[in-house]
Amino acid sequence: MRLVVGLGNPGEKYKSNRHNIGFLLLDKYGNKKNISFKKRKYYLIAQDKDIVFIKPRTFMNNSGIAVTSILSKYKVEDILVIVDDVNLPLGDIRLRQEGGFGGHNGLKSIAYALGSEEFKRLRIGVSNPSGFNISDYVLSDFSEKEEKVLKIVFDFSISLLEIYIESGFEQVLNYYSKYKKSYSEKIIESQDH
Repeated sequence: MRLVVGLGNPGEKYKSNRHNIGFLLLDKYGNKKNISFKKRKYYLIAQDKDIVFIKPRTFMNNSGIAVTSILSKYKVEDILVIVDDVNLPLGDIRLRQEGGFGGHNGLKSIAYALGSEEFKRLRIGVSNPSGFNISDYVLSDFSEKEEKVLKIVFDFSISLLEIYIESGFEQVLNYYSKYKKSYSEKIIESQDH
């Protein structure tokens, strides 16, 4: 069994926030695959093949609680966390086998709960214009212009998730390195219009 965790904050007021890109991506994936999330105490859960998807209901800073809760119910061999990253330009994607937190409290909470930083990450850039308080910025909604970029981001990220489900993380890395350039060009093009 593998676990995909999309990070975000529960509730209507956070729904379209930059910080909720993990939730947003899993919602798009669920819509495409016609799988729906069911409510549990600490998370929303859906399943596709041998993959369990969760959206923690514990708020970002306590994401680890949701992860430990799911690990008490399933034998999980692999974890992939989808997370926003203010250190990357909007739409940039980074895939990591493990790593630090980059100041992200959701990642920190999961690492603390697992007692390890060894879990995979799909980091999606939301950028960080200077002059903004980071907390206010990540809790603000994407602009209309950014929404155009997000469509490309979600399409590409869903392809990455599909490959992860079918073939594993190594194949995701191969696909990403093969199509990274054309993906980046599409992002740049969408920002020019």
